Amino acid sequence: MFGLIKSIIWIVGFAVVASFALDYFGYEINKGYFSERKGECQQKLKECQKEVLHQGLDNAQCKFDCVDPKLIIKKK
Repeated sequence: MFGLIKSIIWIVGFAVVASFALDYFGYEINKGYFSERKGECQQKLKECQKEVLHQGLDNAQCKFDCVDPKLIIKKK
């Protein structure tokens, strides 16, 4: 139990330090990215579901790239 709490503290500490470092070097984290992209991702998932239903598991080719890392951390 102590190890779990210790790990959580390290992860939170690393996130805080990384946030300050990114801000220092002129980058910012787009905190609203996931809420903005939620609708588009759900639409892609629905299209993929329809394709799987019509073509079956063997022939379905879903390209489900919903998250673009370049848009999460961007230059100010």
